[in-house]
Amino acid sequence: MTNTIAVLLGLFLVALLGFDYLQYDGANALFLSRKFVGLIEWMAFWR
Repeated sequence: MTNTIAVLLGLFLVALLGFDYLQYDGANALFLSRKFVGLIEWMAFWR
């Protein structure tokens, strides 16, 4: 991955999080964060 691609990907993610915050008060990011934490806990079970 080149630096240009990494920067563009980072800016894209920040734009999506900003849009979610402005449009939906961050509900989608919170939902995905909770699901990700659940996935990490489930994966730790198999360790």
